Amino acid sequence: MPDLDVPERNVPERNVPDLDVPDLNVPESNVSKVQSAETRGAPTPAPPSEQPATPPEHPAAAGPDETADETRPTVLRARLRAYVALTKPNIVWLLLITTVPAMVLAAGGWPSTWLVLATLIGGMLAAGGANSINQFADRDIDGRMERTKLRPLPTGTLPPAHAVLLGIALGVAAAFWLALTVNLLSAALAVGAMLFYVGLYTYYWKRTTVQNIVLGGAAGAAPPLIGWAAVTGDVGIEAIFLFLIVFYWTPPHFWALSLVLVDDYRAAGVPMLPVVRGTAATKQQILLYSVMLLALTLVFAPVAGMGAIYVVTAVISGGGFVWMASRLYRAPEAEGAMPLFHYSLLYLTLLFGSMLVDELVLG
Repeated sequence: MPDLDVPERNVPERNVPDLDVPDLNVPESNVSKVQSAETRGAPTPAPPSEQPATPPEHPAAAGPDETADETRPTVLRARLRAYVALTKPNIVWLLLITTVPAMVLAAGGWPSTWLVLATLIGGMLAAGGANSINQFADRDIDGRMERTKLRPLPTGTLPPAHAVLLGIALGVAAAFWLALTVNLLSAALAVGAMLFYVGLYTYYWKRTTVQNIVLGGAAGAAPPLIGWAAVTGDVGIEAIFLFLIVFYWTPPHFWALSLVLVDDYRAAGVPMLPVVRGTAATKQQILLYSVMLLALTLVFAPVAGMGAIYVVTAVISGGGFVWMASRLYRAPEAEGAMPLFHYSLLYLTLLFGSMLVDELVLG
C-alpha cells in the first residue's frame, strides 16, 4: 500500500545575485557637504554597498513544485482506489452473504462474533488476492471489452506486476490469518479455492470452453464450505448442499449478463455460451438451471432441518426465479435478461438471509 504521508512543501531558495559594487571614494571636498546635511537633519542616503539587494521576483520559479505538491495527494488517492479495484470489492459481498448463514447453521445459533469476523477477514483476503491475479491474467481481454476497459491495468493506472504482487501477498496473508485465527481446514479451503479460480478457471477454462462459467462456479461456491469448516472443523452434508446451491445459482446469473454483453465477449474472444451456441440455447440453459436450483433449495430444507421461514422464502423467491427465467426463454432475443440478472442477486440474498433468520428465530 503506498505511503500516504504527504511530505512538507520544499520551496526552493532564491539565489541572490552578487552585485558588483564600484569603489566609492568620496572626495574630501564633499565631506563638509555631507556633514552639513547631517546637521540640518536631511536624510543621508545609504551607500549603495549597504542598500539591500532585492532581486526581481520570478513567480514561475516556484510554480512546478507547488503544482506537484498539490497533485501528489490526488495521485496517491487515485492509486489507492486502483489497488482496491484490483480486488473487485463489488464481488466480495458474495462472501458475506453465503459465509455467515453457513456459520450460523453449523453452530446451531450465532457463533463467536470474533470467529465470524476472523473468517470473513480471511475469506476477503483470499478472494481479493484471486481477483487481483485474475485482473493481471485478463488484462488483454479487459482492454477489449467496454465493461472492463477502465479497470486499473488496461488504463495503465498501475503496472501489471503490482497486481500479481498484491494478489500473492493477499493470498499468503489469507492462509496465515485463517490458520492462526480459525483453523487449518478453513485456510486450506480458502487457498484451494483461490488456486482453483486462478489456475484452472482464469488461465484455462475461461478461454477454452463454453462451460467456463459452470466449471469456474466451484470457486465462487466455496465460501459456505469455509464458513462451515470454521465452526465445526469439518465439512458436513449441509455444507455440501450450500455449496451446490451457489454452484447452480452461478450459471443462470452470469449467463443472463452474458446475453446482454455478448458483443463484448465476442470481441474479446471469450467462448461464453451465447457467443458459441447462440441466444436461444443460452436461454434454454438458464431455465434448466433455474428449475434445478429451485428443486435443490427445497431438498435442502429437510436435510438441514429448516423451518417455515426458509421454506416459504425458498418457494416464493425460487418460484419467482423460475418465472423470470421462463419469461426470458419466451421473449425475443435477450429481452428480460438484465432484470433476471439483478433479480438473481436479490434471490441469493433472500435465500441465505432466510436461512440465518430461520435458525436464529426458530432454532
